Amino acid sequence: MIVAVASGKGGTGKTTVAVNLALVAKRSSCLLDCDVEAPNAHLFLACEDTGCERDVSIAVPVIDKALCNGCAQCAEACEFNALVSFGTVPVFAPELCHGCGVCARVCPQKAIDETPKPIGTVKTSVCGNVELVQGRLDIGIALAPPLIRAVRDEANGDFVVIDAPPGTSCSMIAAIRAADYVVLVTEPTPFGLNDLKLAVGAVRALGLPYGVVINRSGATDGYIRPYLEEEKIRLLTEIPDDRRAAQAYAEGKVLIEALPEYEALFSGLLQKIREEA
Repeated sequence: MIVAVASGKGGTGKTTVAVNLALVAKRSSCLLDCDVEAPNAHLFLACEDTGCERDVSIAVPVIDKALCNGCAQCAEACEFNALVSFGTVPVFAPELCHGCGVCARVCPQKAIDETPKPIGTVKTSVCGNVELVQGRLDIGIALAPPLIRAVRDEANGDFVVIDAPPGTSCSMIAAIRAADYVVLVTEPTPFGLNDLKLAVGAVRALGLPYGVVINRSGATDGYIRPYLEEEKIRLLTEIPDDRRAAQAYAEGKVLIEALPEYEALFSGLLQKIREEA
């Protein structure tokens, strides 16, 4: 079973939910930290470095000027405008290239070869009964989805939790699209509601089952609960606005270990996810 934990915005408590879900499973589980631009799940887990780390690359074009006749078919086929040609040898913009390889396939002169371009690393650690797989994007690289897919490829075991990147960009879609169930974490604020609506739209477009967790929940919520009732969206659980929880988070402690009474909350959340999925 693959459960993705996502949010329409950063700072809602997505990583908190993902880490505690992986731990509360009480069995061997795999946590995929797909927030490759700012991975932080390791800050809450006592991990043993297994030395298992590999580089991830994408294939970018190399043009043989002697063979190129300036037909511009490669530039016309490139969806990302990484190649530009005005009847001459194309100019290549590597920061726009997604490594799809279409330029090499359409070139009638066979003038385009490919070379690997490093974009980041994937590291695996053992944290008690949790196997943590983290992607880390290289500095200056803006292309996250290929690295996220490389992290997903390392999924291992019967229960996998994906800590998705915040927002609703291509990175979030790349992380959640293979999930059996998506948990959307939000907060009872106008910003939380606005970005939750975006996240719901993205998940619905993918046709994935989903539910919502309200973090920092209080007695008065005129934002999230009315929206969920109107849209008939399942409210999975609410995490109370607890100063002790915020302090534990600031100290890098796991919530269910720092405050054992929260274990029942996350166990109940896991049970609801299994029923829904």
